[in-house]
Amino acid sequence: MPQNIQKDPSGTSWTWYDGAWHVGPVKIMDAIGPGSWLASSVFDGARYFDGVAPDLDLHCQRVVASAAQFGLKAIKSADEIAALAWEGIERYARDRSLYIRPMFFAGSGFLIPDPDGTEFALVLEVMEIPEPTGFSACLTRFRRPSPESAVTGAKAGALYPNVARCLAEALDKGFDNAIVLDGNGNVAEFATANLFLVRDGVAVTPAANGTFLAGITRLRVMALLREAGIAVEERRVTFDEVKAADEVFSTGNYGKVLPCNRVEDRDMQPGPVYRQARELYFGWARSQPSPLRPAA
Repeated sequence: MPQNIQKDPSGTSWTWYDGAWHVGPVKIMDAIGPGSWLASSVFDGARYFDGVAPDLDLHCQRVVASAAQFGLKAIKSADEIAALAWEGIERYARDRSLYIRPMFFAGSGFLIPDPDGTEFALVLEVMEIPEPTGFSACLTRFRRPSPESAVTGAKAGALYPNVARCLAEALDKGFDNAIVLDGNGNVAEFATANLFLVRDGVAVTPAANGTFLAGITRLRVMALLREAGIAVEERRVTFDEVKAADEVFSTGNYGKVLPCNRVEDRDMQPGPVYRQARELYFGWARSQPSPLRPAA
């Protein structure tokens, strides 16, 4: 890292754009490019905490894949994005918790993005991982779109107004999050994270059917639970099953593994499978190699 770069100036954010690092928010879109008025953009989210950035490589690979699905050109490779992310991390004190957000967006084109006009930015923000105090959830009347009606395989900015209205409805009802169904009436996910329920010691999560992102943290938790001898099922899930579950918890980049302590009018307590999932995930994460950790 260049020695003349100001380090951790305000504890808020760093942005890499147009070949350089900038302190704080940076204006990156104009009013003509489809990235602004047509939401022609894709992004991903990763985390840094305790000296590690778990699955950063997979998050960088996914934003590249999202760009291809959206008709954008990935002008940075996954490896280049990961290297930039670590470069940005070094601008912070090592005890910071960060949200890492790479994005591609269309700088030119009319309706159809011009791949050759694709631009790239990377934002790192100070953002604590929430405490696992539990959250409440209710059913929302809004649903996830099908792959035939939206670019559901990409982590696209254009999908998030639907997420926002699901979440806003839940907040208006006095809940913290929403449980979202797919077009066939089956449970897809929480508005902001993937969903797990537990019944009789078996962890169950909705089967990936193209209507929601089968998240990187979700897949990691599934693998860790199975390695620990916990049965995990991916299958069709109904809302009644969620309401009747022994445990419900979420997985996602923002909060990693968090317990749900209320579904509609039913209170529940964090259970042993949730606790094991959380312990396994953070144990695995903190054991990962890091450029910031001296070699043994």
